[in-house]
Amino acid sequence: MAFLLRTLARQSTCLSRPQLGVFYRHAVPMGTTAKEEMNKFWAKNNKLNRPMSPHITVYQWSVPMMMSITHRVTGVGLSGGISAFALLALVLPGNYPYYLDLIHSLSIGPALLGLAKLGIAFPVSYHTLNGIRHLFWDSGKGFTIPEVYRSGYVVIALSILTSIAAVAYM
Repeated sequence: MAFLLRTLARQSTCLSRPQLGVFYRHAVPMGTTAKEEMNKFWAKNNKLNRPMSPHITVYQWSVPMMMSITHRVTGVGLSGGISAFALLALVLPGNYPYYLDLIHSLSIGPALLGLAKLGIAFPVSYHTLNGIRHLFWDSGKGFTIPEVYRSGYVVIALSILTSIAAVAYM
């Protein structure tokens, strides 16, 4: 801070007559506009026959790729579901026992009820276990390709097992 104040004082910007040239003397005038630069960029890419952008179809699907996509989807889904549930709890009339009795009165079969429970349990268990996997990565462990695949298969297996156990227990 002291260095900055000394520098500004030497250039007399802190004195009675500020010199505004200090702030823009290193600026270089642009020779082209952004539109011209963009047109040059696309012309070069078209001339070199480059694809417009990398797309999912360009890559070969792998377990880490699918797990990354699934982790993001489950995170967004869980956040959206919790937010929607909280908003509905605030807005809708009645209380929790009223809506629980309403669901019981629907007489949903055990297969559909189990499927609904699995639809809640799997994203929670998968996102949690894959988040733990990411915490290990944050500590610098498990970055070799075989370890990435092995930990991925472990997360998938444990997610399925914990989801089934949660559905059976509920």
